[in-house]
Amino acid sequence: MRTVTDADFATEVLSADRPVLVEFTATWCVPCRMLGPVLERVAEEHADELDVVTVDVDTNPETVSRYAVLSTPTTFLFEGGEPVRSVVGALPERRLLTALSLTPRT
Repeated sequence: MRTVTDADFATEVLSADRPVLVEFTATWCVPCRMLGPVLERVAEEHADELDVVTVDVDTNPETVSRYAVLSTPTTFLFEGGEPVRSVVGALPERRLLTALSLTPRT
């Protein structure tokens, strides 16, 4: 999982050739820390079909504002440069995948 910023969001997410799962997070956010390992597993298990990245809400105000992120963690699935699904809060892996219409692998 890698971190993207306001400066490279368009290149890394909006212009990506495949779906990108974006977590809006913060270092002080306890639920974000709980979601981190879940997203690491998703990134590993779904590496053949999507990329997983994070955006720090404290250092990337343009992207946070553009997607009206009001709570952390907020997770968006982008396809073709557009957000197609979103989840607010930390969910267990199966519930997160179901909410994002991804197939659980384990």
